[in-house]
Amino acid sequence: MNHSSKPRDFRKSVVYQIYPKSFRDSDGDGLGDINGVIEKLDYIRDLGVDCVWLTPFFVSPQYDNGYDVADYYNIDPRYGTMGDVERLIAEADRRGIGLMFDMVFNHVSTDHEWFRKAIAGDPYYKDFFFFRKGKGEGCPPTNWASKFGGSAWQYVPEFDEYYLHLFDRSQADLNWENENVRREIRSIVRFWMDKGVKGFRFDVINLVSKAAFEDDPKGDGRRFYTDGPKIHRYLRELNATTFGTDARIVTVGEMSSTSMEECYWYAGHMAGALSMVFSFHHLKVGFAGDDEWVIVPPDFAKLKRVMFDWQTGMADHDAWNAVFWCNHDQPRIVSRFGDDGRYWRQSATMLATIIHCLRGTPYVYQGEELGMTNADFTRIDQFRDVESLNYHRILQDRGLNAKDAMRIVQIHSHDNARTPMQWDGSRYAGFMDEPERGARHAKPWIGVNANHTVINVEKENDDPDSILNYYRALIALRKKLDIIAYGDVEPLAPAHPSMFAYRRRHDGHELIVAANLHGKDCMWEETPDLAGFERVLGNYPNQRVKAYARRVLLRLYEANVWYR
Repeated sequence: MNHSSKPRDFRKSVVYQIYPKSFRDSDGDGLGDINGVIEKLDYIRDLGVDCVWLTPFFVSPQYDNGYDVADYYNIDPRYGTMGDVERLIAEADRRGIGLMFDMVFNHVSTDHEWFRKAIAGDPYYKDFFFFRKGKGEGCPPTNWASKFGGSAWQYVPEFDEYYLHLFDRSQADLNWENENVRREIRSIVRFWMDKGVKGFRFDVINLVSKAAFEDDPKGDGRRFYTDGPKIHRYLRELNATTFGTDARIVTVGEMSSTSMEECYWYAGHMAGALSMVFSFHHLKVGFAGDDEWVIVPPDFAKLKRVMFDWQTGMADHDAWNAVFWCNHDQPRIVSRFGDDGRYWRQSATMLATIIHCLRGTPYVYQGEELGMTNADFTRIDQFRDVESLNYHRILQDRGLNAKDAMRIVQIHSHDNARTPMQWDGSRYAGFMDEPERGARHAKPWIGVNANHTVINVEKENDDPDSILNYYRALIALRKKLDIIAYGDVEPLAPAHPSMFAYRRRHDGHELIVAANLHGKDCMWEETPDLAGFERVLGNYPNQRVKAYARRVLLRLYEANVWYR
């Protein structure tokens, strides 16, 4: 392998996220696999990205699509073999692409050997988890709620105790207070480092330090386990003993319900913890408080306020963000904040421009670069996501009719991001090969979006005006202009109802980004003086923006990048 010892500058990097189950099925069993990823490495290289984050493919019963890990050291046979993964690492490295593995360390599957030994009564392994007595017959230890709905505690009759599961009951929370747990986690990280893995994404990592186990009279319990009392100590310890010993390795922590002030310490330049963080506040602007399962129009004024607060706050504290719209747990952004119908191309490229020119490392989720849209499912039996199925029932238990519950699931389901990658216009979108006529064959594990005949790699690859080629241009621009990676951020037109605009400055260079968030033309009054600036990118090809003496007219969903 190449294994360059040169540190990876994550500030100039772009990361591509793959959900292997839905990316490419190489063997026709209906499930994407590791060999399918290998097949598409040239496509990923040509996109211009430096790093690929793969969601978990370790041994798992798949109750939560692999985020319920039963064995961190072995590959689930449905995805391939250890030999396949070693070949993927080598082939990616040969193309200058580092691999980032997704490590789920807040919890393990109840099928994991540790939990099976705990439930058999082994005291050593029982202390790997949180077993607690209830408050009375049929009453859990606390009123904490699972993030997937219902209580966060599961009763075990053999012990007359409950174990904690902040997610599905098949995902038992690990007790990081126990040094033996942390020792096992360090061993897992070092194992994959030795295999040549160049990055780690840590799932809901800020939940691993629990505080007091007591009722939360004001909420669902999250204030007792979010950004807990020892979390920074745990991350510094993990850094110092594993990935922090290799400057080539990039890390990102998924931070659930975190605060910006905590993230200064998670991803500060001198914090000794992580390279960067994911935060989700900007994607909650269509929620009612913390309630995702409602229909509320996105609040774009709040979106700008949240994003600029994080941009400037993190910069002021020399801390680093991951910047993104999409991942495997989020609806498709063009359906969420754009227009996935008539103005699909304009709105998708506008949203891409906003993210890719910000301060932070951009993440592209598979199919985002094509403008893939939300799923077109109309029946609940088409969904596979456990949280969506749970909430379809919970919403009706709360009094909604089946039609309204279904509409909410259609908008918010994680499965919107999990329909198969659209490679071409064939029957299964090129996710799996066409079966011979009349032959018995598997079908994709989840339905293919009907619009794959219009939205696909094959169709967009050679179209100079496609969303795919716009993403390639954005990524190339980041590589070319240091100001995008290193510049500061100044919000512009913060009170404008339609504009998302900002200025970047670095080392005598200047960049101005202006985007129209809405599906109608808007005028930007009192613009910065654009004399001497060159328009280096825009999503209206071969058309010059109309400027009127410090006033700029932006067409619907128009985005422009000016550089001096």
